Amino acid sequence: MSSPATFSMDFFEFQDQARRNTRRLVAYFVLAVLMIILAVYLAVMLGVHYSMSDGLLEPFKWWNSQIFLWVAPATLAVIIIGSVYKVYMLSDGGEVVARWLGGRPINPNTINPEERRLLNVVEEMAIASGTPVPSVFLLEKEDGINAFAAGFTPGDAVIGVTKGTLNLLSRDELQGVIAHEFSHILNGDMVLNLRLIGVLNGILVIALIGYAILRGTGRSSRSSKKDGGGAIMLVGLALLIIGYMGVFFGRMIKSAVSRQREFLADASAVQFTRNPEGIAGALKRIGGLVHGSGIQSPRAEEISHLFFANGLARVKLDSSGNPIQRMQRKPHARMHGSFSFMATHPPLPDRISRIDPSFNGIFPVIEPTPRELPPEKDAKETTAAVTEKGTGSKQAAAGGIPIIPEQLTQLIGKLDEAHLAYAAILLSELPSQLRINVHEPSGARAVVLALMLSRDSETRRVQFKLLHATQDPLIAEQTLESSILIDRCPPEVRLPLIDLALPALRNLSLPQYQKFKDLVEGMVEADQEIDLFEYALNHILKRHLDPHFGKLRPPVVKYHSLEVLGKETSLLLSYLAHTGQKKEEEAEAAFKGAAQVLRESKAALTFLKRQECDFTTLSTALDRLTLVSLVLKRSLLQACGAGVSHDNQVTVQEGELLRAISDALDCPLPPLLAGQPLPPD
Repeated sequence: MSSPATFSMDFFEFQDQARRNTRRLVAYFVLAVLMIILAVYLAVMLGVHYSMSDGLLEPFKWWNSQIFLWVAPATLAVIIIGSVYKVYMLSDGGEVVARWLGGRPINPNTINPEERRLLNVVEEMAIASGTPVPSVFLLEKEDGINAFAAGFTPGDAVIGVTKGTLNLLSRDELQGVIAHEFSHILNGDMVLNLRLIGVLNGILVIALIGYAILRGTGRSSRSSKKDGGGAIMLVGLALLIIGYMGVFFGRMIKSAVSRQREFLADASAVQFTRNPEGIAGALKRIGGLVHGSGIQSPRAEEISHLFFANGLARVKLDSSGNPIQRMQRKPHARMHGSFSFMATHPPLPDRISRIDPSFNGIFPVIEPTPRELPPEKDAKETTAAVTEKGTGSKQAAAGGIPIIPEQLTQLIGKLDEAHLAYAAILLSELPSQLRINVHEPSGARAVVLALMLSRDSETRRVQFKLLHATQDPLIAEQTLESSILIDRCPPEVRLPLIDLALPALRNLSLPQYQKFKDLVEGMVEADQEIDLFEYALNHILKRHLDPHFGKLRPPVVKYHSLEVLGKETSLLLSYLAHTGQKKEEEAEAAFKGAAQVLRESKAALTFLKRQECDFTTLSTALDRLTLVSLVLKRSLLQACGAGVSHDNQVTVQEGELLRAISDALDCPLPPLLAGQPLPPD
């Protein structure tokens, strides 16, 4: 078995594997549908034969083209409608799943110490990985240790944790669990998991129809062979059996895919935190806890493959209805737990032994009582620890960040101990009032508006006139207060502040969001031009908030070649070249260096002058480039890296644009740190 520490798959390989699993799932689904259509047809023919003959012993004529042409489209329509209906129910994203399980959103400004610790860990992980901060839900009625991530994109993702996870894990163990869930967010597992729910629901509808037929005919006292009741009951029974057989095999497929992804997520969690004791400790606690990882919600089975650990592990109760305390387990002879083809997760001993080879198979008895929380580490303590290890924890501001363009894509979807430390320091050094503001809807709105305030006094006057015109007495005052606080912070906090504001902004009502969106556009247009940061901010807000206030549509790959996207690619690379270079000839040289990376793409690339590059056309270009394949996204980002690092450094401004482009391409780029060790090719 490979050790997580030597696990070397990158973001694009993970994503590609997730897509291959999706294609495999579609193939299995098509095969299952064909088999179900044939089985339903045979069931109908059997019913017809039973109702029209004197006995089942008469010769059975199995082929009737007219009946087949009626049954096949009807069965196909039922399955497709059932799947589409479930997918539509999930189109609001991960929040739907969280509410199905009885979760409640945790207030970003909570003063509860357990909830505050959880949100700190989630925010650190999001900033460290370059993803938007997900909303966090608490399953208050679940005493087991479990968690899940759900959504279509990183911008739509939510993380849910049980009460047991919140109360019983140490910070390192909690960080290991959250890192595991962020792995699912970064590696493309969430879309696959939601599609699995839709596929199985379509097949289940066949069984439900059979059950409805049996129930309806069973209640009718007139049901007989003469009036066809017996034949109808026979068809209903057959449909019930066929549907549940389809669901059975579908769940086997779901479980096989899920088990593989859980091992990968465990390995990624260790890579992210460099602390195998964290996630291994959480798994050991599950093994020793009376409640284990069981989820009591009636929806648990439907989404069992989303959980951190087996959510269907039911708690044994005594005669009084109280949980039976587990005894300390003996070591497993072969270091393997009980295995089932229907299990959505590998056995705990298998998962632990891959992370901790010294594990002897004994699970300590865990008392289901909340742990006493130690105080959170101080920023100075964290800074000292990182400095001692020789890893830079701050971004370089004016001097730029050295980067090797060929290795830029190796950072996508990755984070490490240095990134987590950097995120922890950044959060702890934010002014306390600013952090309070960014966690509250009206305050978060003011923080975003403050980030857009111009340094030019005349433009700033126009912007405040817009704020006062909203007839909201607090918005101008809050924006000014937030602006003063932001001015005390280094420039690299600007994008993280937007990410931190997203959970609170999702709590705006639809009318409030529409007004906020109009106000943002007015603030941008106040000086009759859009600068780089305004573009990045506006693009990130629209990309991650617009879907929340509407129905989500997962992006579909449309282009497998850049040959038809030469204009869009030229605009992107030209804009990047002009961002990093003041002189036209230097910008053209940077463009040529970027274009050289794409020399085999067959795209006709032309350098555009500065006046030909504007934000509106760039946004339109990115919308089309988002629809390219993973292979092309990797090449595009390598070309972008070559363009901005033509002068052997990346400024904070260039880094912000790089992260905005990576975000638009669904390839989250973590902060670029001064002195960070880049992974090898």
